[in-house]
Amino acid sequence: MTDEHVVGVREQSDPGTAAGGETDAQVADALAREAAQVERTEDAAAGEEIAEEAALAGELAELLAKAAQRDEYLALAQRTQADFENYRKRVARDGGAAETRGLVRLARELLPALDNLDRALAHADDADADPLLIEGLRLVQRELLGALERVGVESYGEPGELFDPEVHEAVAQQPFEGRASGEIVEVFQPGYRLAGSLVRPARVLVAG
Repeated sequence: MTDEHVVGVREQSDPGTAAGGETDAQVADALAREAAQVERTEDAAAGEEIAEEAALAGELAELLAKAAQRDEYLALAQRTQADFENYRKRVARDGGAAETRGLVRLARELLPALDNLDRALAHADDADADPLLIEGLRLVQRELLGALERVGVESYGEPGELFDPEVHEAVAQQPFEGRASGEIVEVFQPGYRLAGSLVRPARVLVAG
């Protein structure tokens, strides 16, 4: 048996030698390195996953912040719109009230002239007056009444109505045969009102 054969037999029979000529220590070291490499790969993958989750969390937080800011701006816009609408309504309401007050004052200034025309016409009917003069007075009377009606001022007060202290002024009250108590018998001066506002109460004679 040659020396080479003896060496080969020893290598085959030596339990500390691997089939490829590597020792157990070398195999263990290779396995350790491979395990470390796998661990590093897994750690890197886990790190990347954590980084991705952190990035997604950051994007989500940014989106939530933008949504909150959007909601804040929307609420501010809605409040501004509501405030402007209330302001517009208030201005319109105040303007309407001011216009009504102005018309009431104007009507109160014109009513004495209209009363004088009524008295002049009543006197002209009883006297021998010029028909042309009477027609001229009636024309002026109609124009004044028409102007008041066009701005919403209406007259009221007719015999037969029930007395209302809110809109009527009782000049006198006395019993009348065939008339119920509180019924208006005669209107001495018509009343006027505008959009629920009293311009002048009607002066009336009331059955007692």
